[in-house]
Amino acid sequence: MFEFAWPWVIVLLPLPWLLRFVLPVADSGEAALKVSFLNELEGLAGRRARAHLPGWRRQLPFVTVWLLLLVAAARPQWLGEPLPVASSGRDLLVAVDVSGSMDYPDMIWQSDEVSRLTLVKQLLGDFLEQRQGDRVGLILFGSQAYLQAPLTFDRKTVRVWLDEARIGIAGKNTAIGDAIGLALKRLRARPAQSRVLILVTDGANNAGQIDPATAARLAAGEGVKIYPIGIGADPDKGATTILGLNPSLDLDEPSLREIAEITGGRYFRARDGAELIKIGQTLDTLEPVTQQPTQARPARALYHWPLALALVLSIVLVIHERWPHNPVYRFISRQPALHPGTQWRQRFKRLRRRG
Repeated sequence: MFEFAWPWVIVLLPLPWLLRFVLPVADSGEAALKVSFLNELEGLAGRRARAHLPGWRRQLPFVTVWLLLLVAAARPQWLGEPLPVASSGRDLLVAVDVSGSMDYPDMIWQSDEVSRLTLVKQLLGDFLEQRQGDRVGLILFGSQAYLQAPLTFDRKTVRVWLDEARIGIAGKNTAIGDAIGLALKRLRARPAQSRVLILVTDGANNAGQIDPATAARLAAGEGVKIYPIGIGADPDKGATTILGLNPSLDLDEPSLREIAEITGGRYFRARDGAELIKIGQTLDTLEPVTQQPTQARPARALYHWPLALALVLSIVLVIHERWPHNPVYRFISRQPALHPGTQWRQRFKRLRRRG
């Protein structure tokens, strides 16, 4: 089915004529020169044939260009048949900690030591791609929280944005409360039965404007269920940094358990890749919320056709202004071309008769 996405654009059709009627005539500020034989000068410039054209024929090309531009701006499109969109009704936001401690390489994956963020990218990315029928989104947080990907069915794109996350992109500290607050802002417009937040962090809240427990109570009031995941090796097994610090000691498990308890979720602990895989499998057991089936109609844009025609016609008009005796203009004006010598003889005879 053919339709215009923005049909109201057509009301701009009389705009050029209204502007010509309302705006004053431009004044160059220079003195005007009156020439008694102006018609002959116009003929020498090759524009005499154009002057004999009716008014509507002279304006027709410009009106056509303007009309084609309006048609393109109205966004013509062809709508296909309605197609069902698979949806389980679950809206799932994932908030990933990208603070400095997430770069610590104390996680084991395929017999190799990798950083915490690298493991999250690998396993959590696989988890997101397998969420068939769910809308998924991504929040990155450090000293501040940012929405990296809004809720969408395009899980592969969310996976790409997760893979592109870098340590320190949101600051070196950890603002868990702000991350929950941002997720609440994005989820509160969705059905209450389908609001889920997975919070991945390796530290304690030491930045931001909102206390995590306060944010969790607000989330519980809006029906948002939070599943915190504490990531990092055990403190007694984790190696220390050059300064003798053990980043695994920073994980505030009591606070994360409180967040899960307040919102009706569940706290998980990931000490290596195997445990993180099990956590993903456990989260996959969440019951999907049944919603009314949704449909979408694929739309194929057609605006480029009138836009291309307007461009071609504009080029033709420019060629005519630069070279008036071109074959295109002779075809439009329906007047035969005269030999240059014949044109000069006719003009000379007219001047003699006037003299």
